[in-house]
Amino acid sequence: MRYRKPLLPIAYIIRDMAIGCKGANDFPKGVIYLDLLRSSSTGLYIDGEWQQGDKSLEVYNKYSGHLIRAVAQATPENVDSAVEAATRAFRNPLPAHRRATILRRTADLVRDHEEVFARTIAQEGGKPYKDALAEVRRAIETIQLSSEEAKRIHGETVPLDAAPGSENRMGLFLRVPKGVIAAIAPFNFPINLVVHKVGPAIAAGCPVVLKPATTTPLTSILLAEVLEEAGLPPGYFNLIIGPGGAIGDYLVQHHGIKMVTFTGSPPVGEHIRSIAGLKEVVLELGNNSGNIVHSDADYKTAAKLLAAKAYGSAGQFCISVQRIYVHRPILEAFSQTFLEESAKLKVGDPLDPSTDVGPLITEGEAKRVKDWVDEAVSQGATLLAGGNREGSVIMPTALTNVTQDMKVVAQEIFGPVASLIAYDDFDEALELINHGTYGLQAGVFTNDIGRAWKAAKTIEAGGVIINDTSSYRVDLMPYGGTRRSGIGREGPRFAVEEMTEIRMIVFNL
Repeated sequence: MRYRKPLLPIAYIIRDMAIGCKGANDFPKGVIYLDLLRSSSTGLYIDGEWQQGDKSLEVYNKYSGHLIRAVAQATPENVDSAVEAATRAFRNPLPAHRRATILRRTADLVRDHEEVFARTIAQEGGKPYKDALAEVRRAIETIQLSSEEAKRIHGETVPLDAAPGSENRMGLFLRVPKGVIAAIAPFNFPINLVVHKVGPAIAAGCPVVLKPATTTPLTSILLAEVLEEAGLPPGYFNLIIGPGGAIGDYLVQHHGIKMVTFTGSPPVGEHIRSIAGLKEVVLELGNNSGNIVHSDADYKTAAKLLAAKAYGSAGQFCISVQRIYVHRPILEAFSQTFLEESAKLKVGDPLDPSTDVGPLITEGEAKRVKDWVDEAVSQGATLLAGGNREGSVIMPTALTNVTQDMKVVAQEIFGPVASLIAYDDFDEALELINHGTYGLQAGVFTNDIGRAWKAAKTIEAGGVIINDTSSYRVDLMPYGGTRRSGIGREGPRFAVEEMTEIRMIVFNL
């Protein structure tokens, strides 16, 4: 594994093969583990200082099950300290050019150590290394985009003389930062979804208190080190780690928080909204992504793309392909190509650069996915491929003869499972894809411009992707859903808008 120039405060220590494991005999032969974090980086970063905690939280390799590192677990008192530090920082605003420069430096430092970030994600998140590396590179772009947005925040003049009696008045509005942001991030993109919250917040001039997922906090610790190295002043970024039911709820309800941005499940999002009070809340809550393949499309290309996005990252991302509606005349040919492409995917250790599908985040989640598949089969679904579980690994699974009310179709499975469903008429497909309560993104494969436009206007989702899968996303686009898929939009430009508010100014001349 190669490194670019070393980030001096970080010590890279190649561990003995028994250290950090449940037992020396348990350690997979031929594998070395790296301690990627400086010894002082505890996981509790407040007001520019790493702090110790009374309790610790253990982080495990999601494939081998071996302990990677224990980190400090925050208390409510730590949350108070973090919010107070962020509030003090907010009272000493950074000018736009400094915010932009710090974010540019942060992007450069992440790029210098992209392998370190990717290897950390592969270990703590179970994401295949090549997907983890792609995520890190997307995160670099997200930070760069945030840097650019720091210099684009502006207001407008308002023609007050358009109102009778206001002929001698001049009006304008500014966009000003809302205040301290509570950012609660998920496990499945432990760097890119974090910087989709942290980057725009810093760009907007809003200090952040970040609570990452307890299963994947190490990547956020690396980010804290990089932000400090990039020159971000104390208090602008604070890191707390702890369970959502205790630390997360306390953070959301804290009177010093002005906005909450959360990515996760709909039940948790609804809970956050119910306890947040009058704070601004932005929620990105998932999907059961539907995709249509019509007979006028290139079904072989569609099958290849859909197989990759149904099973990549073990299906653990909000816009992962789940429902595939196929025009009946091409169903058999499409299914054959889809299964052939699926069979080419390599399942195994995320640290192996050739692995396509790794484990789920916990064995409990793998058991749940297996239960949903078994239930669907018991209700009449046909298993075309996969369906078996080995520990926390679910083999790429394809189903057909499913119904709209089965869990594997109606709910977000968040695992490597796709259902192939026949339809006879394009209008029927549009109706099927709108069935249910989610509306994040959908994919439509057709070479007919009329059908494409009809789909774009009919599908109830935050994004409709023509001739690509529901999984397409670039980090500058507005990203978010309707219905149970969320409230608000991400993407640096749009997140900055969410994190700033209008201040109207009137001059009586």
